[in-house]
Amino acid sequence: MTSPPRLETPSFCPSSFPDSHWGQRVSDRVLSLYNSLPKKGKPQGGEVTVLAAFLLSSPLQELEVVALGTGTKCVGRSFLSPRGDVVNDSHAEVIARRSLIRFFYAQIGCVSQIYSEERDDNASKRFRNDDAKKFVFELEPDGGGGERKYVMRKGWKLHMYISQLPCGIASPSSLLSSVKNVSPAGGINNGDASQLIGTVQRKPGRGDTTLSVSCSDKISRWNVVGVQGALLSFFLQPVYLSSITVGQSPNNSEKVLVVDCLKQALHDRVLPLSSELTSPFQVNQPLLLEAPMPPKEFQHSETALTTITCGYSICWNKSGFHEVILGTIGRKQGAAKGALSPSTESPICKKRLLEMFLSLRNECPTKIHVNEISYREIKERAYEYNAMSKVLKRTHTFSNWLLKPPDLETFSAMGEKCHCFTCLCLQEHVAAQMTHFSGEMFDDRFKEYLTHPKIGSLSP
Repeated sequence: MTSPPRLETPSFCPSSFPDSHWGQRVSDRVLSLYNSLPKKGKPQGGEVTVLAAFLLSSPLQELEVVALGTGTKCVGRSFLSPRGDVVNDSHAEVIARRSLIRFFYAQIGCVSQIYSEERDDNASKRFRNDDAKKFVFELEPDGGGGERKYVMRKGWKLHMYISQLPCGIASPSSLLSSVKNVSPAGGINNGDASQLIGTVQRKPGRGDTTLSVSCSDKISRWNVVGVQGALLSFFLQPVYLSSITVGQSPNNSEKVLVVDCLKQALHDRVLPLSSELTSPFQVNQPLLLEAPMPPKEFQHSETALTTITCGYSICWNKSGFHEVILGTIGRKQGAAKGALSPSTESPICKKRLLEMFLSLRNECPTKIHVNEISYREIKERAYEYNAMSKVLKRTHTFSNWLLKPPDLETFSAMGEKCHCFTCLCLQEHVAAQMTHFSGEMFDDRFKEYLTHPKIGSLSP
């Protein structure tokens, strides 16, 4: 089988983008979408939060938000769950990315349904191909080995927006509050900040220690292995960011250049890996841009003592998914501490995303009996993805990457009520998917796919 083609990556040069006001456009799109959402989960009174989003641009440079998240909280170590039913990290960047993953599953689910329709006449095949082109993914060309994965269509690009510099090494104001020496074995020791500059940092917690690494570190990893994660990598080639746009800081005392901070934290630290990665993985070099200062509810004070952060996280994606999570417990808004009911589980927790993966397991080139093994074991079988992740974590800069206790990922989906794409998830997506990105309506023929007896007869 021939190696997949290496994905194109934009350079840092602003002229590589056709629009010199790209950062402004990205910011405007994200804030417009955020303002259109209900008040639920948004900061109240003097509270502030962080806003992050992912956007897709079409070959015609049309730009649309496809996933969004807010939040600044993490679950403390004592609230971590071995059942995969808690969202451990509710920082905006992570919430937006998990919402994006759910969007990716929905896209692949729709496209795979179209590809799986057996049509005899050429007119139907042409119709099927036209429908498939309305989605962001397509099957890669057959390399002769029979193992084809999905790739992003030519000309489509993924972009990220954050209302402020991501926590960790990219953000001077959060540097000292988040540095702890996190050992590969999972131990946590107090460390000297001067010795940890440039290495992995743990997100701070109030009282109860968190086991989440900083957003700077997570985004750096995305620039090596892609944003899709281990499970999606079974049937999706790496998806890389084409640009990252960050809002200006309201603190005049922070004499920092946003683009320089981003470049040093998210690109320069992984650049030495360029010669160690194998195709289709690469060291991604996204365009880095500065956006105007965000609205008041996203402007944080210079010190945490004078900042009141909102405890909720808004989760949204283009496929019709929208909910609010209480970040300190990683469950839906309204859930009480200690509540374990499935009704309190977020659709972006590991357990629910595993269910979406299981619904698409027939798309995997690698056939595994996924119902018989754990979430952790499935992830470990994403061999190429894991090999590149290990390359990253072997470097001095990332060698202290925090590894969560193995027993937190030993759960499986056996015996659980299905919330997968072909059941509850599809009903969530139908209304949104009837209108594609640019607003063009799917014609009546496509409705047959969404009302197929295999799908339309299912109840939540």
